[in-house]
Amino acid sequence: MAYCDYAAGDPLHAPYHDTEYGFPVDDEAILFERLILEINQAGLSWGLMLKKRDGFRLAYAGFDVDAVAAFSEADVARLRQDAGIIRNRLKIEAAIANARRIRELRCSHGSFARWLAAQHPMAKADWVRLFRKTFRFTGPEIVGEFLMSIGYLPGAHTPDCPVHARIAALEPPWSQVPPDIYAI
Repeated sequence: MAYCDYAAGDPLHAPYHDTEYGFPVDDEAILFERLILEINQAGLSWGLMLKKRDGFRLAYAGFDVDAVAAFSEADVARLRQDAGIIRNRLKIEAAIANARRIRELRCSHGSFARWLAAQHPMAKADWVRLFRKTFRFTGPEIVGEFLMSIGYLPGAHTPDCPVHARIAALEPPWSQVPPDIYAI
């Protein structure tokens, strides 16, 4: 069943589906939030991520990249005790390492959003290879969902979903290239 089918009318999923999922994003805090949530979803449900979203926002300093990049081992210990988030050490350490990496991308590209734009267009397999070289804890599902959630890969919504038409009107990155680039 497609996300569009079960999100409709669901009090937890519908707001995310209708107003965020698949929409183009260039705000660094939102990009970082999506990356953290996708990493933390690994092995778990998206519903759990949405339920814990406020906890993540609080624990990760409002998804401020500079603040998270400055986290210390004491912060890792604090986060490991925070029931409002997923307390997996590898996922916590990945969030911190990835914040530091995003700061480096600012030096080379000006921003995380500009780094993403500079890589586009790319097939999913190429994105996965790039993310694995660049970030921590980024496998094929995490990378694919992250990129769909921010408009870089197609597939966030079924073609008959009304949200799909709203997103297409915004000309997200996936809509600006021939569809065969996304074929596996």
